[in-house]
Amino acid sequence: MNKINVGIFFGGCSPEYSVSLSSASGVILNLDQEKYNPVLIGISQKGEWYHYAGPVEGLLSDTWLTSSHCTPAVLSPNRGENCLILLGQEGVSRIPLDIAFPVLHGGNGEDGTLQGLLELSGIPIAGCGTLASALGMDKDRAHRLVGLEGVRVPMHLVLEPDTPMEAMESFAEKIGYPLFVKPVKAGSSYGVTKVACKEHLASAVALAFKYDNQALLEENIPGFEVGCAVLGNRELITGEVDEIELSGGFFDFTEKYTLKTSAIHVPARIAPAKAEEIKEKAKCIYRALGCTGFTRVDMFLTPEGEVVFNEINTIPGFTEHSRYPGMMKAAGYSFQEVLSRIIDLGLQRA
Repeated sequence: MNKINVGIFFGGCSPEYSVSLSSASGVILNLDQEKYNPVLIGISQKGEWYHYAGPVEGLLSDTWLTSSHCTPAVLSPNRGENCLILLGQEGVSRIPLDIAFPVLHGGNGEDGTLQGLLELSGIPIAGCGTLASALGMDKDRAHRLVGLEGVRVPMHLVLEPDTPMEAMESFAEKIGYPLFVKPVKAGSSYGVTKVACKEHLASAVALAFKYDNQALLEENIPGFEVGCAVLGNRELITGEVDEIELSGGFFDFTEKYTLKTSAIHVPARIAPAKAEEIKEKAKCIYRALGCTGFTRVDMFLTPEGEVVFNEINTIPGFTEHSRYPGMMKAAGYSFQEVLSRIIDLGLQRA
């Protein structure tokens, strides 16, 4: 049986470059090598494209780009060619791609930009397409659409660089402190600040604008965060709901990737009926934003038992210890099986 060539995209010119290297390593190491042939496509922090033919360790140590295993490459935009074009010293060659599996986090990869190029080229995508990816990265528009489905979303105000401080302070007083300041389009909690008082508002807004040209003032939702892994195109299955236990602060970049003072419980320590409600809300959100393939839906559960939408991650973390594989494992699906299903779903859509 001929193996399926899976183009695994990693790296990228995003603050989440290093996270992508870890996730891509997890995908490569857990891919069913009897069914799939991984074609590794690395994008440098400058945005340069390479075909990487070296070991996975090169990603884990971030030495892949300095090795002799890299060949400059471009994706053919010609619909129907479905190939990666290698620009080697000995001339041009091609590697056919049956499907693309983007494992890029943040801007220039998770936000619909790469997905648009792939759709233009006619290459099937494992995961969400252009529109869902763009909406998933845009917290303002995602909240607006999900709110139309009757799911509660936090109150928020979109800030432009010229938004008067008086307007920010007035909205902050309306929703109360503490509140969150976030970039509209960023991931891994980059640029996010929990603001306890008026005096810290301006510096938090300035930080958010370092990561995007728009920022949010967002209501703080009491309770704790829960997540739900969703898998499918039309017929959807979910993993077990997980729960983030915090000792203080919020689930920032450090906590997400080190769990120094926090813990993740799978399944969440909640009543089975509430877990089912969260799963149904996750499916509703998934469909409202046009997701396909897979996505992790993050929500809050208030002390009163209300489910509130936080955000979706159209390319969640994919290491052995990441939340998405963990939730699916708790529901009885191995990491390898999940990856195979994601690829099959992408091929089915095509």
